[in-house]
Amino acid sequence: MWKPDRNSKKALYEQIADHLEQRISYGEFPPGSYLPSERKLAEQFEVNRSTVISAFAELRSLGIIESRTGSGTQVSTSKWGATPKHTPNWSRFAEGGSFLPNLPFLRRIREALAQNPSLIDFASPELSADLAPTDEIATLMSRNAYTSYMGYDNPQGSTLLREALVEFLNNYRSIRTTESSILITSGSQQSLYLITQCLLSPGDAVAIEDPSYCYSLPMFQSAGLRLFRLPVDNHGIEPEDIRALYKKHRIKMVFLNPSYQNPTGTVLSEERRNRLLEIISELGLPVVEDDPYSLTSYEGPPPLPLKSMDTMGSILYIGSFSKIAASGLRIGWMVAPRSIVERLADARQQMDFGLSIIPQLVAGQFLQSSYLDPHLERLRIQLQFKRDLLIEALEKELSGLVEYAAPEGGLHFWCKLIPNIPDAKLLEECIKKGIIFVPGSVYGSDSGYVRFTFARTKPEEIKLGIARFAKAIRELSE
Repeated sequence: MWKPDRNSKKALYEQIADHLEQRISYGEFPPGSYLPSERKLAEQFEVNRSTVISAFAELRSLGIIESRTGSGTQVSTSKWGATPKHTPNWSRFAEGGSFLPNLPFLRRIREALAQNPSLIDFASPELSADLAPTDEIATLMSRNAYTSYMGYDNPQGSTLLREALVEFLNNYRSIRTTESSILITSGSQQSLYLITQCLLSPGDAVAIEDPSYCYSLPMFQSAGLRLFRLPVDNHGIEPEDIRALYKKHRIKMVFLNPSYQNPTGTVLSEERRNRLLEIISELGLPVVEDDPYSLTSYEGPPPLPLKSMDTMGSILYIGSFSKIAASGLRIGWMVAPRSIVERLADARQQMDFGLSIIPQLVAGQFLQSSYLDPHLERLRIQLQFKRDLLIEALEKELSGLVEYAAPEGGLHFWCKLIPNIPDAKLLEECIKKGIIFVPGSVYGSDSGYVRFTFARTKPEEIKLGIARFAKAIRELSE
């Protein structure tokens, strides 16, 4: 991200004015559009607000921008007559469309991380570089020239990767399937997007967990779906709640993350899993099982997925490479009945003609390599180590101020705050103190919950981050 050069002989305000003029000339800010506020630009460029005010004054003197009290700063629509007389109203276009933007808190988190990469990051839901099998993947890529034809591949995804997944899912998740029943996607979110867009219709009622990662995805509202909640306790959802929602609202589909659920880290108990399968079988109700975390089980074998117990073909199972290896490869998968795979593969082909072939080949080779087991074991050990550091820090810094149940797997730590502090105030105060997290309300919970994601955070940052969080809590509670 551009920043003014403090070693330059040109004044900071002049550099900023030149930079903004260039962005305006490129059409990034068309005539009639509004520039970001002085405060936001000052934060972005890491300068005093007075410097931005001087830059705006320079641009105003050139007729490039116009400022109106109470209305903000607008790009001039008639600079020397050089701009078109009629410019599209891009602001209206940006606010239109049926696909909704991310939630405000998520946009704020993304903005804060972009402006200050040194923030201690308890928000990003991905593995740190040291937890990814970087060296192993580099070795696999160096061994293979990838000289085969690089044309469009099968819309279902690489045959090699789907064959590797058949073996992987059988050996690691006790799911028996064939390559023809697997669709390769760019990750769990694309799988969910295809399901909501292609298998459901506006006005359909669906059930999601409460709290739920699904609640943070505007794609459900963009698809016009009606969301009904299934409360999550320490043993997951209560299956009978599904029957009640079906009777009352005729829900058409259920979305679940039963193993180390995001954000709570809970695991649906075995007794409830069995009861759940009985109920959906009685109702003929499909379930989407999102299972990105189960192989991160810290101790003992991971919980078996619902799909491994599914004898009626009621479960659409989705998984991802992102939470167990490398999010940058953008590899996910879905196991579904053949008719569903064909329908979604057709839709995906209309979107992008399929994924890049090389990441699929790399992922397939990694799943079949001798690197997989040692990597998963190392991943579990390191994640448990980070979780334990987080617990130690919470007990030291926030004893009596938070409640939690320590997860036995996954990347997330869910906490309830005892002090009553509004989410927005807490988030902003923490950003000022150099730490960022996701407020619980993003996932549908009431204000007063937080999700700490510790997989990307460096071990040496965890104690410092929680100390800063505790300081913010105490200052805002006074």
